[in-house]
Amino acid sequence: MKDGKLDLPLICLVAFFAMSAGALLGPVLPFMVEPLNTSREAVGLILGMYTFSTALSMIGVSFITDRVGRKKILVPCLLINGIAGVACYFSTDMTTLLALRFIQGIGIAGMLPIAMTMIGELYTGLDRVNAMGIMSMTTGFGAVSAPLIGGILASFAWNVPFLFYGLSVPLAIIVAFVLPETNPHENRSKNRNSIIKAIAEFRVLYTIILSFSIFFLLYTIVIYVPFILKDNYGFTASQAGLALGIEGIAMATVSSRARVLAAKFGKQKMLMAGFATTGLSIGGLIFAGSLYHVLALLLIFGAGFGMVQPQLNTLATQVAPPGMMGSIVSVFNIMKYAGQTAAPLVLAVVLLNSNMHMVFATSCTFAFLVSLSAYFFKDIYRSLD
Repeated sequence: MKDGKLDLPLICLVAFFAMSAGALLGPVLPFMVEPLNTSREAVGLILGMYTFSTALSMIGVSFITDRVGRKKILVPCLLINGIAGVACYFSTDMTTLLALRFIQGIGIAGMLPIAMTMIGELYTGLDRVNAMGIMSMTTGFGAVSAPLIGGILASFAWNVPFLFYGLSVPLAIIVAFVLPETNPHENRSKNRNSIIKAIAEFRVLYTIILSFSIFFLLYTIVIYVPFILKDNYGFTASQAGLALGIEGIAMATVSSRARVLAAKFGKQKMLMAGFATTGLSIGGLIFAGSLYHVLALLLIFGAGFGMVQPQLNTLATQVAPPGMMGSIVSVFNIMKYAGQTAAPLVLAVVLLNSNMHMVFATSCTFAFLVSLSAYFFKDIYRSLD
C-alpha cells in the first residue's frame, strides 16, 4: 500500500505550475514586441488570452469535476499545459501564439482547482489547514521565482521561457502513476443542478465573495505600486518586479504557519486580521514618505495575504456539500480571476476621476469593510474550527 509521502509534494508542484503560467512571462513581454511584429499594447494579450481562457474553462470544470475522477481531469490538463506551452516556443506570429495560449489556458483551468480539491479529500482538520498552507507557500514561492526564471531564460532568446511549461508533461506522467484517485466512482455526484443550490447557501456564497475580495486587493498592489516605484523612485520594470517579490516572500512565510495560527486563533479571526492588515498596508501607501516605507508596507500586505489565503482555501473545501467539493472549489477559483479582472476596471474609473491616493483609499476602505463583515458573520464557520 502507498504511504502517500509524495502526494502533497506532487500536488504542490501542480499548484506551482498553475501559478507560473502568467508570472513566468511578465518580464519577458517587452522583448516579444519586435520578433512577433506587434505593439506594446497588443503584447499584453499574451497574458490576457490565457487568463480569459482559464476563467472560461473553469466554468466547464466546475460542472464536470465531481462527476469524474480527479486524475481524469488533472492529467490531461497537465499535458495540455505542457504541450501547448512548448508549441508556443515555435510560434512566429502573434495570431498563432494567442491561439496556443488559449489552449494552454484550458489546461491551466483544471490544475489549481483539482490540486485544492485533492488536498481537501486527502486531509482533514488542522492537517488540511497545514497542507493548504504549504500549497499557499509554494504558490507564493512561484509568484517570486517565476518572473526570475522567465527573465533568466529570456536572456537566451525571447521564446525560451515557453519551454519551461514542458516540465508539466513528465509531471503528468508521475501524477498518473503515483497520486491516488481521491474521488472514487461511488462518491461522484449525479446531480447536475445541485451546484446552483450549493452556491446559494450563505456560507458557500460568502466564502466565494471573500475569494473575490482578497484578489481584488492583491491586484491593487500588483497594478498600482509599480507606478509609485517608477514615478517616485525611478525603478525599472525588473526592479519593480523584485520589489513586489517582497510581498510574495512575506506571504509564503506566514502561509507556512497556517496550521499553528488556525489552531491558536481560529479561521475567522485569521480572516478578520488578514483583511484588516491588507487594508492597513494599502492605506499606508497614501502616506508613504520613502522607499523603505513602501517596501515595509509591501511586506505587511504579504503577511496579511498569507493570513487569509490558506484559511480561505481550506474553507472552500469545508463548506462544500457532500459530493460537491470539486465544483465549489472551481467556482471559488473563478472568483479569484473575477477579482483580478474587477480591480483594474473599478480602480481605473477611480483614478480617471481622482488620483492615486483615492485609488488606495478605495481599496483600503473595501478591505476594512470585508474585515468588518467577517466580524459580523463570525459564527458561520464556528463549527468548522
